[in-house]
Amino acid sequence: MYKSVSAEEAVKVIKSNDRVFIQMGAAAPQALVIAMSARYEELRNVEVCHLHTEGVAPYADISKKDSFHVNAFFISKNIRHTLAAGNGSYTPVFFSELPLLFKNRVLEIDVALIQVSPPDKHGYCSLGVTVGETLAAIDNAKHVIAQINPKMPRTHGAGIIHISELNSFVEVDDEIPTHEMHKPSEVEQKIGDHIANMIEDRSTLQMGVGNIPNAVLSRLHNHKDLGLHTEMFSDGVIDLILEDVINGNYKGINPGRALATFLMGSRRLYDYVDDNPFVEMREVDYVNDIHNIRQNPRMVAINSAIEVDLTGQVCADSIGTKMYSGVGGQMDFIRGASLSKGGKAIIALPSTTEKGDSKIVPFLKPGAGVVTTRAHVHYVVTEYGVADLYGKTIEQRVKALANIAHPNFREQIMKDYFENNVAKYC
Repeated sequence: MYKSVSAEEAVKVIKSNDRVFIQMGAAAPQALVIAMSARYEELRNVEVCHLHTEGVAPYADISKKDSFHVNAFFISKNIRHTLAAGNGSYTPVFFSELPLLFKNRVLEIDVALIQVSPPDKHGYCSLGVTVGETLAAIDNAKHVIAQINPKMPRTHGAGIIHISELNSFVEVDDEIPTHEMHKPSEVEQKIGDHIANMIEDRSTLQMGVGNIPNAVLSRLHNHKDLGLHTEMFSDGVIDLILEDVINGNYKGINPGRALATFLMGSRRLYDYVDDNPFVEMREVDYVNDIHNIRQNPRMVAINSAIEVDLTGQVCADSIGTKMYSGVGGQMDFIRGASLSKGGKAIIALPSTTEKGDSKIVPFLKPGAGVVTTRAHVHYVVTEYGVADLYGKTIEQRVKALANIAHPNFREQIMKDYFENNVAKYC
C-alpha cells in the first residue's frame, strides 16, 4: 500500500520560494538534505528553517545563496559560517514557544523533512531521538517527507506517527550522528564537584550535553532517587539509571519516567533508549512548559553561558553582536526550577575563555544578548565556587560574582564596574 521512492524523487515537491522545515539534532534526515541541496541550480529563494542540526548542511554553502536561505531558531556549527557571511537569519524564540510559530501560522511550512523508525505491524513510526517541535511542523506542513531508517531508535511517548501521515518516504540504512563523551578538564571537574554538592536526594535534573553536565553526573553515584525532566540528555545518565540512582520515583510530573524532548549521544545511548518505556519523549511545549517543570520538587536546572556580568545578566546566545547559538530552553528551565519547591536554577561556566579572558565581566559586550535576566538568575557556578544571587542587592551581587571570577581578574573587573558606573540608580 505504501511505497518508498528515491530521495531525489521525494524532494522534487520542493519549489522555489517554499519554506522547508528540517527535524533538529541527530534526527536531521541526511539523505533528504543532500538531495534537496543538489537541486540548487533549479531552485531559488527556498527558506530552510530549523534548530540545531547534526550532520551536513550543504544548503548552507555560500555558493548556494541564491537558492537557499537559512532561518535558524538555534545556530549550530554546520551553518554558523553562512550566517556570518550574511546568507542567513536568526529568529530568537523560546524553545517552548517554537511550536506556536507553526500552529498559529506565523511561519507556514510548505515541506517538512523528518526521519523516523520503520513502521511497526500497525503502521506506526517513531520520531526517535527528536520530538521537539517536529509534531507541530508535521501537523502544519503542506507536504511531509520522511526518511525511514532502521538505525533510528523507536522511542516511547508522544513522537508516534502513522505512515499514512507521510506524503512520501525514502528508505535508508544510515548511522545516526553521534556525540561522544570526553573526559572533563580539571576546571570542569571542579565545577562538577560544586554542583553535585548542591543536588539533594530526590531532586529532578535538567542538563544538556557537554563536559560540565558529564562532570556533574559522574559525581552523583551515591545520590538516591533522582529524576530526569530535561530538554535533552546524553550517555552520562545511563549508568545512573541502571544503578537506580535515577528512577524518577519522586518527580511531580511523569513520575517513574525519564522525560526529554530530544536526545544526543553515542550509539550506546540510541540502543539504550530503543523500545525503552522508562524514557518518555514528549513535545517541547510540554517538556519545557514552566507549569510542568515547576511541579517537580527540588528541580535543578543546569545551564551554561558565554559571559555573565557583575549584576547577574546572562549572555548565552551571542558574542557581542555576533550571533553564536540561540535562546533555546534556558529561560524555560531557569524559570521553572526557580518556581519549584526547593528548586535550584544554576548557570555554570568556566571562569575564563579558551583565550584566557574572564567570563565574569563588569559589563556585557556591546550588542550581547541577555538570555537570562538578572532577576531570573539564582546561582552562578565557576571552578572557584558558587555565587548565590537570589534576593541579593546589586552591590552584593557584584562582590559575590567577583569572588568566583578568576583571581587574575577580580580586582580589575570590580574596578571597571565601579569606575564606569557613576550613576547606579535613576
